[in-house]
Amino acid sequence: MVALVPLLFLQAAFGASVASQRSFRIDYAHDGFLKDGKPFRYISGSIHYSRVPQYYWKDRLLKMKMAGLDAIQTYVPWNFHEPKPGAYSFSGDRDLEHFLQLAEEIGLLVILRAGPYICGEWDMGGLPAWLLEKESIVLRSSDPDYLAAVERWMGILLPKMKPHLYHNGGPIIMVQVENEYGSYFACDFDYLRYLQSLFRRHLGSEVVLFTTDGASKTFLRCGALQGLYATVDFGPGGNVTAAFLHQRRSEPKGPLVNSEFYTGWLDHWGHQHITISASIVAKSLSDILAHGANVNMYMFIGGTNFGYWNGANMPYSAQPTSYDYDAPLSEAGDLTEKYFAIREVIGMYKELPEGPIPPTTPKFSYGKVALQKVGTVRSLLNDLSPSGPVKSIYPLTFVQLKQYFGFILYRTKLPRNCSENTTLLTLFDGIHDRAYVSVNGVSQGVLSRRDVLKLNITGNAGAYLDLLVENTGGVNFGRYNNDFKVLTMLSSCRVLNTEMSNLRAWFQI
Repeated sequence: MVALVPLLFLQAAFGASVASQRSFRIDYAHDGFLKDGKPFRYISGSIHYSRVPQYYWKDRLLKMKMAGLDAIQTYVPWNFHEPKPGAYSFSGDRDLEHFLQLAEEIGLLVILRAGPYICGEWDMGGLPAWLLEKESIVLRSSDPDYLAAVERWMGILLPKMKPHLYHNGGPIIMVQVENEYGSYFACDFDYLRYLQSLFRRHLGSEVVLFTTDGASKTFLRCGALQGLYATVDFGPGGNVTAAFLHQRRSEPKGPLVNSEFYTGWLDHWGHQHITISASIVAKSLSDILAHGANVNMYMFIGGTNFGYWNGANMPYSAQPTSYDYDAPLSEAGDLTEKYFAIREVIGMYKELPEGPIPPTTPKFSYGKVALQKVGTVRSLLNDLSPSGPVKSIYPLTFVQLKQYFGFILYRTKLPRNCSENTTLLTLFDGIHDRAYVSVNGVSQGVLSRRDVLKLNITGNAGAYLDLLVENTGGVNFGRYNNDFKVLTMLSSCRVLNTEMSNLRAWFQI
């Protein structure tokens, strides 16, 4: 054992020496990046580990590597790792460090978008709904309550990321602060300065910190901050030169960077799946690379909004479970025409890796799946919500009930007979987001946030009026992140009194 000590010491010293020789920085003199002291231009693609099961991470990363990518880009959704205050999860599909290690083993660098806000068509843009327990909180601002929560979260996340920084021997070459802040109403530079200081405190002075905003003067006005390298985002089919001119107004020197070059686009419930042709994407990608620019393709694989993680946009429209995005790799990780078109373009500007491209993931027919009816929500309330109902005069929000996702059943009794059709009315934008209405278990219809504001019901006095309210996704973009999920006051002179007395709410459904 004694003889091993010098060897272990030499190994540790060698590892420290190798890490100390690694560097990644901005070369303002030559408008580029320097990696280990040599000029470097990256071609990257977005993959969200939160949208791909851990089992498939390696397959997807290998396919990205074989497309000719130097790097991957990924978001860190705060609410994915801290679903309840102080309850942190970094295992299984949330094992971010394992994801980073896999990328490194495959030979991919990492561009980390650490938040705290990410957008990404993710529930509340990655911000935890429990932040709204402080009703007056101003998200994405220097509001003391918000900053205190950010301080605690980043105090957990960033120390985990520090060993994975490139100069420390890991794959992370750049870390994004916030996301598209120039599109937010607050325009709070104190907030950006606070984040800059917080990230520097935890990550050190060597790592490249950057921002991303739309390629326009308007967005960059509030999104850029001295000390955070300003990059832009724009999609295919436009004027690449004009788009980068906007970046140059914020960053006269340094590398040109498109941090979100859109290979497809997001979908909304009830709308057709959006596609962008491979030829248009390939042509614009070639234009970007011909400018000598660095580029990240958003998305390279979209993946899936498992569970309740999908977001929504205003005017309110929820995003679906699928986040296919018409990306080069399909939601299932399959190789597409767009994948090969992009690979061909990349091969015009750099040497492609040797070796076979991993094949399309095998599919299996499982046949018919027999489902057995267990019961209705009404008949299974005690099992679905073992803690029982919460009584209140007025409807409580999901956050007040500490139910951040899913469904809540609101129940009251009809105070008088409604033998004929009786109108049940809610305000415009009064249901967040859908309410399935029934009387004594008999369906009466569905109320929604914007489209269906009233319906007719029938029932006898004393019958249970149930409204099963569904949270279909927190708004992820714009000024409406404070998206309280709730049933606002229902009104009908013949159905409910103004206080909805004896209201009960079952949650954890």
